[in-house]
Amino acid sequence: MMQRILIVGFGDIGKRFSARYASQLRLFVVSRTKPDKSLPSENVRFNREFRWLQADLDRRATLKKLSGISSHVVYLAPPNPNGVTDTRLRNFLSIFTARSRIPQRLVYVSTTGVYGDCAGQIVSETKKVNPETDRARRRMDAESQLRLWSEKVGCEPIILRVPGIYASDRLPINRFSKGLPSIISSEDRFSNHIHADDLTRIIFRALFKGKTGRIYNCVDDSRILVGDYFDLVADRLGFPRAQRLSVAEVQQLVPAVTWSFMRESRLVSNHRIKHELDVRLIYPSVSEGVPFKDSKNDIL
Repeated sequence: MMQRILIVGFGDIGKRFSARYASQLRLFVVSRTKPDKSLPSENVRFNREFRWLQADLDRRATLKKLSGISSHVVYLAPPNPNGVTDTRLRNFLSIFTARSRIPQRLVYVSTTGVYGDCAGQIVSETKKVNPETDRARRRMDAESQLRLWSEKVGCEPIILRVPGIYASDRLPINRFSKGLPSIISSEDRFSNHIHADDLTRIIFRALFKGKTGRIYNCVDDSRILVGDYFDLVADRLGFPRAQRLSVAEVQQLVPAVTWSFMRESRLVSNHRIKHELDVRLIYPSVSEGVPFKDSKNDIL
């Protein structure tokens, strides 16, 4: 009998995971609206049906049906858009009681943003978190919720901290049409990346090979400054490179949300996913993963 997996949140990563593993797993996907099963990449196809469960993480009453469905959960849903706590995860965890079957294992996809600005230092999973935006604080709250709940009910939690996810259809193209500037190299920050297809494979390995209670940084081998990444994308896709300005000038010209990503600098270590999960990256760096114009290099 195939392992039953509940996928909470069915965006791009949920679709990629389902397309790749639906032939090996019995999947139940949770979303507010019925998924259309479409993915931008022509190389991706759903080769087996999955069951869709309609539920709204903002409405606890709609979640009761999810209790006891599977022994393993992949939680991909983003937190609520405001505040510093994740009420959506709290609603989901609240449906599991002593009278329902508690999941054996739950993989939660978080963010490397919980580390905050590390001034370009190398960051491992043991570094103390220091979120500097409400978006990252909500993720830190979710991680804390999951750990406390798991200790209480006996579930095996695994937390994946993920940086900027990219793929051929997930590139910062809009910034070129808007003419947004980059930071001059002498003042620039390091960014971290993971290809969507590599993240999909990491999630699968974490489900079945991850250590109980473990945190894993899910990043590739790239050691690249933010501006150099934008230049790479521009060169590959045929856009003019962005103008380089000082930190003070860029902060005044880019939207606040964009600046919140550009202002933090850290080099996140991927030692654990390679040595504990035995991950072999399809795209070891953005140099391999960012496509040239008109190429099709997204694969499963």
